[in-house]
Amino acid sequence: MAIILGIDPGSRITGYGLINASSGHYNYVASGHVRTCNDALPQRLGQIYQAIDALIERYSPQEFAIEQVFMARNADSALKLGQARGVAMVVAVNHGLPVAEYSARQVKQAVVGQGGARKEQVQHMVARLLGLSSLPQIDAADALAIALCHTHTNASLVRISTNKSTSRKQFEAHLSRSRISIHRQ
Repeated sequence: MAIILGIDPGSRITGYGLINASSGHYNYVASGHVRTCNDALPQRLGQIYQAIDALIERYSPQEFAIEQVFMARNADSALKLGQARGVAMVVAVNHGLPVAEYSARQVKQAVVGQGGARKEQVQHMVARLLGLSSLPQIDAADALAIALCHTHTNASLVRISTNKSTSRKQFEAHLSRSRISIHRQ
């Protein structure tokens, strides 16, 4: 059993979702979002750090997954998003957690079945996959989707690596094609 913490980073609203994954099955643990105050960016980043640190202390996840930065039209927004991601990853690394990064397209593909899915589709499928009685808040749904994507990706990688007919070169080629960036400490 592994508790996975998924993070949908943002400098104003950071979504989080925790699932418990075991043998191809997963259960909802918790989700929500961190809404920072209208302080200056350094204070908002500090609030994100403290909130994620408290989540890790409370739930003791074994793995951490976060969405990669996408190319935004506004460079300032992309920079702030990158800083929020960096803070979240620092918290995870400080707790000794392996960090996995997934593109928005990979997350949508894993949860909805198509990489161009709308946020409402992700929200609906997350509620369905986790057996939730209501739709989670949109940022929390995205974070739960990131955790589910991580679970699906890990299960696929385990199947590939344990398949005796799969050579090391084929395994590495699969990783390269999937554009997965997994960093372990």
